Amino acid sequence: MRETLSRQVALARPLGADPAGQAIRRANRIRRRRTAAGIALAAVTTVLLSAGMAQLGAETARDGSPILVIGDPDPTNRPRPAASNPGTDPSPGPSTSLVMSETLVSADGRRLVLPDVGPAERAQPLPNGGGWLVVGAPSAAGRSLWVVQNDGLVQVLLAGAGTIVLAPDSLQVAWRDGGDLLVAGVVGTQLIGAVRTPAPATAEPVRFVGDSVLVRPDPAGAGHTLWRPGAGPLPEALDRESLNVYGPLPDGRLVGQVATTGSDKACLAVLTPTRSLDPVRTGCGPDLSQDGVGGISPDGRWLLVNGWIGKASRALLIDLQRLGANAPAVAAGPPMTGAIVWSNETDASYLDGSGALVRVDVGRVRAGKPASPAPVPGVPAGDRPVLVKSF
Repeated sequence: MRETLSRQVALARPLGADPAGQAIRRANRIRRRRTAAGIALAAVTTVLLSAGMAQLGAETARDGSPILVIGDPDPTNRPRPAASNPGTDPSPGPSTSLVMSETLVSADGRRLVLPDVGPAERAQPLPNGGGWLVVGAPSAAGRSLWVVQNDGLVQVLLAGAGTIVLAPDSLQVAWRDGGDLLVAGVVGTQLIGAVRTPAPATAEPVRFVGDSVLVRPDPAGAGHTLWRPGAGPLPEALDRESLNVYGPLPDGRLVGQVATTGSDKACLAVLTPTRSLDPVRTGCGPDLSQDGVGGISPDGRWLLVNGWIGKASRALLIDLQRLGANAPAVAAGPPMTGAIVWSNETDASYLDGSGALVRVDVGRVRAGKPASPAPVPGVPAGDRPVLVKSF
């Protein structure tokens, strides 16, 4: 019995399955699959990056292109915007701000110094409220577009450009570059997705109208056209009458100035936002300037525009609801320069020719009390600020 049992124990029987071998084979299969997936992903990534770089090069590569991206990832030792309170503001009112070279000045007397920015022509807050988009004043080298962040980062987005136009929400920018018009998106401190189209030598962007850009083919003549970036080249202007466009109404239609046949006098008109800019309502009562300066209240009721009362050059307040009924123009204050900022439906601010701040109260103007200019606190005489919204 003992020998029988010993022989049975000594005899090695083959196992029906090999667990260790199965585990090794399974691991090998998983490793091969992961290796293949990694190679495929790397190939796809390489193709996408190559295509993206090729597209970017096709859109922006050209001699003398003004697009500059100057990175500053290290925030160490950045000069931060410095705020100060110079004292009591002698003319309180709705809060607006001014850009004077490198300084923001609010109507309540606060000033914010922006580092490393030259003279400014216009400025708008960034979409996230973290700083400003600043359009430099024109120079022999052209215009520049800067991002000035609240943490002190100052970065050039464009240099050597022609006319620069910012979208109202600061998410897009249009500009002239040599023989082309371009539009790009603004994301953080970069311009992305630049789209360009050839344009006549005299054509200039005027403003954004939704996702399109209003372009004036010849600033010396009448007519505008709408270019939708990415939808084809700059279309021929079908409109031959519009002289200036002051902005949109809440329903999307535009308010502009149109030429009249057989007369040097221009009229106001509500225009369709299409290539032909067809007038749907016209009013020819007020004697209007053709300098293009004007602004519409947020509710679309009021227009501030330059013109004449008799022989006196004045800013005029016009009731757009009565346009077409020969609504009279009311003197609102001295002539305007630059941007008009509406704080609400009845309060607006602008700068006169000397750089003084003028605050318009619609109720007082309608009652026969035009606004008067007041010096901007803390701004030296002779300096030319640029009006922007409050900070």
